Amino acid sequence: MTSRVIYKGKLRTEATHLRSGNTIITDAPVDNHGNGEAFSPTDLAATSLASCLLTIMGIAANARDIDMEGATATVNKIMSSDPRRIGKIEIEVTMPKKPYTEAEKKILEKAAHHCPVALSLGDKTEEELTIIWP
Repeated sequence: MTSRVIYKGKLRTEATHLRSGNTIITDAPVDNHGNGEAFSPTDLAATSLASCLLTIMGIAANARDIDMEGATATVNKIMSSDPRRIGKIEIEVTMPKKPYTEAEKKILEKAAHHCPVALSLGDKTEEELTIIWP
C-alpha cells in the first residue's frame, strides 16, 4: 500500500505516506466550497506533474553527470467545467545558471516529456511546458 487518507471534515483530508509517515493536508479550493487553506487534490495532481518531470530530468542528468541542482518549476492549474476537471497545466521550469550544451538541453527536455505522471494524464488535460535556460 502507498498511502492512507482520512477525511477530517469540512472538506479537508489528511494523507499519510505509509513508508515514511509524511503527511499532506488537502482542502477544497475556495471556488469549490472550501477554505483553500492547503493544496486541493487537483493542486496536488498539477504539482505532481512538475515534481515528476523534475525528478525524471534529474535521473537523466545524474546518469550523464549534468548538474541541474537548483532547477525550479512554477505550476499554473486551469480548471474546466462540465465536468469539473483539470483542463490545463502550465509548467515553467527555470534551470540554474550553469553551462548546458545543446545536447544536454535536448536530453533533459526529452526526459521532462516522459515522466510517468505526464504519461498518465488523459487527453483532456492540456500540458504546456516551458524550460528557461540560462
